[in-house]
Amino acid sequence: YFQQDYFTDENRVLKKDPQQDYHLEYAMENNTHTILAFSRELHTCDPNDKSITESTVRVIWAYHHNDMGEAGQNYHGANRGSKSLRLLNPEKAEVTSTSLSYFDLTNKDVLIPDKDTTYWCQMFKIPVQHEKHHVTKVEPLIQKGHENLVHHILLYQCSSNLNDSVLDYGHECYHPNMPDSFLTCETVIFAWAIGGEGFTYPPHVGLSIGTAGDPLFVLMEVHYDNPSYIEGLIDNSGLRLIYTPVLRKYDAGVIEAGLWVSLFHNIPPGMPEFVSEGHCTLECLEEALGAERPGGIHVFAVLLHAHLAGRAIRMRHFRNGDEQKLLAYDDEFDFNFQEFQYLKEERTILPGDNLITECHYSTVDRIRMTWVRKNVN
Repeated sequence: YFQQDYFTDENRVLKKDPQQDYHLEYAMENNTHTILAFSRELHTCDPNDKSITESTVRVIWAYHHNDMGEAGQNYHGANRGSKSLRLLNPEKAEVTSTSLSYFDLTNKDVLIPDKDTTYWCQMFKIPVQHEKHHVTKVEPLIQKGHENLVHHILLYQCSSNLNDSVLDYGHECYHPNMPDSFLTCETVIFAWAIGGEGFTYPPHVGLSIGTAGDPLFVLMEVHYDNPSYIEGLIDNSGLRLIYTPVLRKYDAGVIEAGLWVSLFHNIPPGMPEFVSEGHCTLECLEEALGAERPGGIHVFAVLLHAHLAGRAIRMRHFRNGDEQKLLAYDDEFDFNFQEFQYLKEERTILPGDNLITECHYSTVDRIRMTWVRKNVN
């Protein structure tokens, strides 16, 4: 096997790098696969290398059926592709058991309107009642072929005073005619976004269900993206919740921070970079945590979420006026790869801290204002 460090210039011409930073660890080949394992320093101080950080990395691959000859590389043709991933994201601790139960929250034959953006809401009743259980994993159930149609899914906790009649219908969210029962669903208990896989809670944490204080009725909001205005699309996507009676030490929750979805937030066209900030103020966190959680909350994972104009997101954390290490960041945000970041070490947010969500946008390819709104009628 012959492995070397190459790079491409602005004309996409492949050139041998004078500073060889990639090192072959091992290689193997059989009738179906060629496997190469290599290593490299995260920061090589080589101007031809990209530093590897906790941000999203776009890995580009290409191959030819024949080995490279003395004349140089062979053109890959159609044997090429790319994949977004996080090289430094720690491994998820998977706890598997054949005895784990699950239930599905899925839409039933929802007709997607032929418009750019639709938020569809459906009420569900949690089937696990009368005894505390912990949800240990949530998996997206995206209908085959609809991977680019279903942009994100939110699960809200609703009032427990509702009755089963609210289960009989779904409706477009944020619509003047939507049912009043939807207005009781304010607290997000789970979020998933496009490109994300299932979320596995850490071994000491679970989402509590089954007790009087836990969600009984939940509202599932599905954001459908239909920029081509395709007619007649029918969707049955949703979520699968895997749960166990073997309780973990801590109950999980969700804190939302960022820019409120509002017409007051807009982005001008033709901007190579435009930054918006969402402030979770110290007064807000003092009020939210002071009485119930004076010792603070422990953050174990973060989902950074933006739309097509998003280029980078940074979650800044301040305590007593001093900035702490970034809670999470992605300087190479990919709209089609929105996956939870598991923190290597849990971070504590105390009453009196404040958070700033810094969103970087690019609108160089747009000629009109970008208005931030939830529904397009």
